[in-house]
Amino acid sequence: MAGRRLISRLALALAKLLGFVVVSCLCGVLVASFLVPGAALAGTSVSKSISYFNSLPTELAVPAPSQTTRMLTADGKLIATFYSENRVRVPLKQMSPFIRKAVVAIEDSRFYEHSGVDTQGVLRALTSNLTRGDRQGASTLTQQYVTNIVNESLISEGREDQVVLSGQKTMGDKLREMRLAMALEKKFTKDQILEGYLNIVFFNRSAYGIEAAAQYFYSVPASKLTLPQSALLAGLVNSPSFYDPVTNPKNSVKRRNQVLGEMLKQKMITKKQHDAAVASGVGLKVRPSRQGCAAATMAPYFCDYVTHLFLNNPAYGADTEAREKRLFRGGLTITTTLDSRLQAKAQAQVNATAGANPDRWGASLVTVQPGTGKVLAMAQNTVYLPQPGKFNTQLNFNVDAKDPNGNDLNGAGGFQPGSTMKPFTFAEWLHQGKTMSTVVDASKREYPLGFRWRDSCGKVAGAYSTKQRRAGLEAADDLQNASEGYYRKMPADYGLYNSINTATFAEAAQLDFCGIQNMVNAVGLRSGLDGTPVNMHQLGNLLGGTEVAPLTMASAFATFAADGRYCVPVALAGVADVAGKKLPAQAQKCSETVDKNVVRGVNKALQDMLNKGSGIYINPKVQKSVPVAAKTGTNNSNSATWVLGYTTGLATASFFGDALEGQQRPGRNLTVNGKFYDRIDGYMIAGPQWANYMLQVARLYPAAAFPKPPASIVSKPAAKPKPVAKPKAPVRPAPKPTAKPKPKD
Repeated sequence: MAGRRLISRLALALAKLLGFVVVSCLCGVLVASFLVPGAALAGTSVSKSISYFNSLPTELAVPAPSQTTRMLTADGKLIATFYSENRVRVPLKQMSPFIRKAVVAIEDSRFYEHSGVDTQGVLRALTSNLTRGDRQGASTLTQQYVTNIVNESLISEGREDQVVLSGQKTMGDKLREMRLAMALEKKFTKDQILEGYLNIVFFNRSAYGIEAAAQYFYSVPASKLTLPQSALLAGLVNSPSFYDPVTNPKNSVKRRNQVLGEMLKQKMITKKQHDAAVASGVGLKVRPSRQGCAAATMAPYFCDYVTHLFLNNPAYGADTEAREKRLFRGGLTITTTLDSRLQAKAQAQVNATAGANPDRWGASLVTVQPGTGKVLAMAQNTVYLPQPGKFNTQLNFNVDAKDPNGNDLNGAGGFQPGSTMKPFTFAEWLHQGKTMSTVVDASKREYPLGFRWRDSCGKVAGAYSTKQRRAGLEAADDLQNASEGYYRKMPADYGLYNSINTATFAEAAQLDFCGIQNMVNAVGLRSGLDGTPVNMHQLGNLLGGTEVAPLTMASAFATFAADGRYCVPVALAGVADVAGKKLPAQAQKCSETVDKNVVRGVNKALQDMLNKGSGIYINPKVQKSVPVAAKTGTNNSNSATWVLGYTTGLATASFFGDALEGQQRPGRNLTVNGKFYDRIDGYMIAGPQWANYMLQVARLYPAAAFPKPPASIVSKPAAKPKPVAKPKAPVRPAPKPTAKPKPKD
């Protein structure tokens, strides 16, 4: 027995000696790699090691780790976050002193003494591994930071398959790690390294870095972490799964207490602090991390729209893959134009209009600011993620299917605007020198083949023939108005505010269609399906036969609200990188496109629409609240109904109809919110939706009185009488004037 014990002691001593020699050689090689040129070193193996070290960079570039991107409203409210790794970088001074001490205590007690590699720790671990068969690690915090940096770089470059975890490292990997750790210590201070480590280290799939971990597990910022919370999180990094306090609370508490013991041993805390922390419970307050537009706190469809604007813009990367990487890993701050006050009211209103209708009729609101083009609200009565019993879709009712460059916008592609197109023909009527009060013949119901339309640019495709009539007006024998009694002569403005189809055609018959086209182009009207301008040389488009998105319509009517100034819609107001550097955003593109006097004439007629025309049944409180103008619209099958209404401060498109079935279902014999409709028109559902919303938000933005149109726009002045020729001198003297009669009694 004594002999066996002696042999064991000798073996142990030999192992320790061997370990010491190995570690000493290793450390010698590391030091030599900095101080001695490789050619001056003797020994083949040593020379190869030095050559290996010298092939590595002498300085370690520390890339910014993946960070969370935030999308904000114009008033600073969070819309959504985007990340591949949920991480928010914070400086060391914004981390609790307890977490800084706890991590050092359990992971690297000699952190502030070594130069990146702890030779004592390496010797201790190696001896234990050789003699006891243990698998003790000896990586310092600096070495762990190096590993995280290397792996983060590989992931960001799409080389996840090359990531090497701690238990998979070869001797070459460890040597490289040590070399880089020593280089890192030459470049950064200890506090900088500790800060970097705590911002990059993995806690679980929902939390990278201490700030995200504090928010996820305890719903507090890292600066507010208590001693027991800090000890638990510091212990977690060793094995995030095994020590997870949610799934393995016993393991987590045991590990936490181990960390507290080390902190006490190293005199980082007092015995009283230690005992109180050990006696405390886990006290979790988990806040599940949510990312992307599906988890948006508000306006998921607007979020999706802005995301597509970002991913379609070459300013943020050479291709879509590069832009996605920047969005999900770049720690950007994306500021939008959304006004959270308006958005809340818009969403509540569309939900109230048709939030859970079983027949899946769509309702939407979108508001832009006249004179700037800023999109202030965007809402619809659906849920973004599939939910049982809910009206689900990810299509955005308010925007185009594609942008003008053909890039996807995930929009529904627009709806037939119906009579909301009529103001643009009326605007061209005024622009070509006609007046609001000029009488048109609205009794004419058919424009036969061969009718001579005026078309200076030669694009009108012929007459309003029977074939065209049947295709565009549901097989009607002639032009139809919504009500009988309007097939007669009437002033042009009367025809507009009462929405008389035959009046619009009577105006068009006297106009140059190229002028109507120019007017439509001036206010940005385009197809919601392919982005091409609405072709006014197709006669059906006089009454809104081409699908147009609500955002496009709202921007067009905002031109009337802004006294003739058209602005391209803007939703992405600003982008800043993680360092605060500003990146390109959507620029405001506005220009004076419509004559002010023309606009003022349109505004007067559309104010009259609410007071005495087709919108008289819409909530009258709205026009009593602020100066407001609007136009109703309904397509031929009643499957798309609208109100486009505006003040000088807000322009809103309100839509209700068949949003998902391509307007195939006629809007007849349906029940909405318990009310039966044999047919629906713009003023019935879309109208109250618009009015109720505008009553709540109109006063949040300036709503001045609309300037009055000049008299020359309202009506032509009466012809001046021809001057009477002066009488010739009388032949005989004029009689003397008689005396004035006396008043009678």
